[in-house]
Amino acid sequence: MTTKWSNITGWVLSGIAGLMLGASAIDKIIQSGHALEMGASFGLSAGIYSLLGVIEILSVALFLYTQTGILGTLLLSSYLGGAIATHLQHHQDVLFPAFFEVLIWVAAVIRFPELTRRITNKTIM
Repeated sequence: MTTKWSNITGWVLSGIAGLMLGASAIDKIIQSGHALEMGASFGLSAGIYSLLGVIEILSVALFLYTQTGILGTLLLSSYLGGAIATHLQHHQDVLFPAFFEVLIWVAAVIRFPELTRRITNKTIM
């Protein structure tokens, strides 16, 4: 894949992840009925669930900004790992957070070759 198509693919995947996770964060921040219902199912108060939305939106912003993209990747990975653990603990489906975990990492590997070099200790072309 050429560099141009790699860049396009990386940004498209990042954009999809950013839009979906951003919408999820805004849903938590504005405390929609669905968000409050979901938070209550996890035993979280509305205030704590809103705080999670703020953390999520800040992590998405860091991920989408190129200079802080690797930090955003790590924060979103941690956030989604916690979401997966919470879903498992409450016997709920983990496909949504797991899908976005994979999407974030695929986009990060494409967008940040230095991240791949660090992980594999190899040179990427």
